[in-house]
Amino acid sequence: MAPTGSRVRPQVVAHRGASQDRAEHTLQAYVLALEAGAEALECDVRLTADGHLVCVHDRRIDRTSSGRGPVSTLPLTELESWDFRSWKEPWADLDDELDEQPAASVLTFEALCGLAYDWDRPVQLAVEAKHPTRYAGLVERRLVEMLRRFGWADPSAYEPARVRVMSFSWLSLRRVRQWAPTLPTVFLMERVPLRFRDGSLPLGSRIAGPSIHVLRAHPGYVQRAHAAGHEVHVWVVNHDDDLALCRQLGVDAVITDKPGQVRRLFET
Repeated sequence: MAPTGSRVRPQVVAHRGASQDRAEHTLQAYVLALEAGAEALECDVRLTADGHLVCVHDRRIDRTSSGRGPVSTLPLTELESWDFRSWKEPWADLDDELDEQPAASVLTFEALCGLAYDWDRPVQLAVEAKHPTRYAGLVERRLVEMLRRFGWADPSAYEPARVRVMSFSWLSLRRVRQWAPTLPTVFLMERVPLRFRDGSLPLGSRIAGPSIHVLRAHPGYVQRAHAAGHEVHVWVVNHDDDLALCRQLGVDAVITDKPGQVRRLFET
């Protein structure tokens, strides 16, 4: 990543893929985001009953699939039997094939890593470890193991990290640092706790992840975080006035549902 505050404009991060136009966390959403110029892909990861990491935001699959139940109680084979696309794209041709994964199937984290690894330009991943979960630290352990398979778990100080791990849980980030000490971590915040309003972060966290609501209410927070040596990555930023605010304040990355439109806006 670029040194704090040095970006000409914020990095454009696709929130669950190009989720304004495609069903979130589907391969199609991520391919569209990359084709539209997204520089990083954001995803949420949860652990299935049989130990696989899948890209699903909610604790349950009811909202985004044709199935029901908590992700943590379902094996991957059952998750793969449900349609994760038609709730958003009822017109989609479900016979499409991208890579080797059925078009409407649940997206595994391994498949998303493969997409980023094989793309024809460098692509970063911003991975949120979802908590609370019945599996506690096993989520982070499996996540680091997968990143290590792709050669991304131990970035050096001399090259941009391909992956950063995000969480609202400081315990989650502490586990990541234990198993992958050089991997960047993002402390997500719906509001900034009083003890961190000076721009500091929990021990070891390198990037602040406030919501756009925080920046609207406290625009001076970005300067304080930068002064403390931290980047600022803001979620979820979709409106032109909020994007202009982020650019004006020198935010380092914006996480957005519409990466193509944001790229075009930033380049005008």
